[in-house]
Amino acid sequence: MPFPYGYALGKPDDAEFQHRVLAAALELFASPAPVLAEFPESADAPAQLVQASAVVSVGSEIDPANELTAMRGYYERWLAEHDGRTAVGNCGIPQRRFRGLVRFLEAYASGAVMDYPEKPPDTPVALFLRHAADDLKAFMLEARMQQHPQDRDNALHEWFWSQTAIARLLVRVAKRLRDEGEEKAAFGIAR
Repeated sequence: MPFPYGYALGKPDDAEFQHRVLAAALELFASPAPVLAEFPESADAPAQLVQASAVVSVGSEIDPANELTAMRGYYERWLAEHDGRTAVGNCGIPQRRFRGLVRFLEAYASGAVMDYPEKPPDTPVALFLRHAADDLKAFMLEARMQQHPQDRDNALHEWFWSQTAIARLLVRVAKRLRDEGEEKAAFGIAR
């Protein structure tokens, strides 16, 4: 069965189902290659996630870097309570230096040419922006889950895409990427 994007193992916090998915995937190594197999069970997958384009922004004028700073305490508590497990880390920039990353994304979105010395030199800008966006989204969503543990799936995504300055910034970054012909990277940032 096709699992929704971002839910490769099924719903979050369903360890029993996720273990069955992993066990089935590992069993495929015993099959002669190439292998294309359907997972035989139906997952209680979450409803289709809210997409950035489907949410109306409430439009506050908060600075995205200040918003990150305001959420940092929640994110760090998330880390402490989850033994340091996080989805943050794709771009290689430590979360304590995300303010500079946000300034780079703002400059990019506005059309400015700005060097970002922490970007790995062999990584194309579009790919780095995609990884940075993934990290910023993960940071904000993990902080929100710490702040509001009852929120899941659509509630988290609706909050993120409709109420955060980071989301508004990512939509602008995605627009510039599209304008530059980087449709794949743009889609991954704000789909």
